[in-house]
Amino acid sequence: MSASTVHLRVLRQDDPKRPETRRWEEFKVPALPQMNVIAALQQVQKNPVTLDGKRVAPVAWEAVCLEEICGACTMLVNGRVRQACSTLVDHIAPNGERITLEPLTKFPLLRDLIVDRSSMFESLKRVKAWIQLDGTRDQGPGPRESPEQQQVRYHLSQCMTCGCCLEACPQITERSSFIGPAAISQVRLFNLHASGARNAPERLDAVMGNGGIEDCGKSQNCVEVCPKQIPLIDSLAEVSRDTTKRLLFGWILR
Repeated sequence: MSASTVHLRVLRQDDPKRPETRRWEEFKVPALPQMNVIAALQQVQKNPVTLDGKRVAPVAWEAVCLEEICGACTMLVNGRVRQACSTLVDHIAPNGERITLEPLTKFPLLRDLIVDRSSMFESLKRVKAWIQLDGTRDQGPGPRESPEQQQVRYHLSQCMTCGCCLEACPQITERSSFIGPAAISQVRLFNLHASGARNAPERLDAVMGNGGIEDCGKSQNCVEVCPKQIPLIDSLAEVSRDTTKRLLFGWILR
C-alpha cells in the first residue's frame, strides 16, 4: 500500500439490536497533509466504496470540536483508545499501513463507531459535580484561593468525559457497577473548590456505596490513556483517603 493512500478497516454495525449486521469493511482513500483519523473518515464519506468495489452507506461516527476538547470522537484506533481528531495518520501508519477502527466496548453501541456515553453523565449527577449556589443574588466575592490550589483544580477540570479511562479500566464490565475514575476525579475537583467544599460530605457519601471508590482495582490503566494527562491516580488516592476519614469520623459531623 502506497503512503499516498490511507487504508482503513472499520468495524460496523447498522443497529444495536441487529448483531447480525456486524461486519468489517475496508476502504482506501487519498492521503492528505497532516491528516487525522476524522479527515480519513470524511474522505470515506465523500465516496463510500469498499476495497472490493461495493458502494455502502457512509461510516457513522461522532465528532464536534475537532481539537481534543469535546471528547466525542473517542474510538479504538489499532486497538488503543484514542481521540480520532488528534490521532494523525502519519504517526500511526507512516508507510500506508492499515488502520483499524472500532467503537468503544464499555458503552452501548448506537451505530458503527458511535456509542452512548450517557452513563458517564449520570455518574456526574450522582456525585453532584457542580457548585451549588444559594439563589442568584450578589453574594460578594468568593473565597480567596492560592495559585497552587487553582493549578491543581485547573488540571482536574480539563476532563472532557471522553470515556478513555472507562474503556481502559478492567473494573468496568457488564457485571460491575463501578462508577469509574472520571467521576471520582470530579469529586476531588469540586471538593477542592472553596464553595463546593460545603457539599463535600454528600459527594463522598455518593462514592462510598455500591460501585464507588472501593471497587477500584488500582490497575492504573486510566492514567495511561487519559488524553489530558489528568492525575487520575492521585484523585483516586485522595478520594479514597477522604472517604476513609468520613467513614471513621463522619459521625462527629452529624
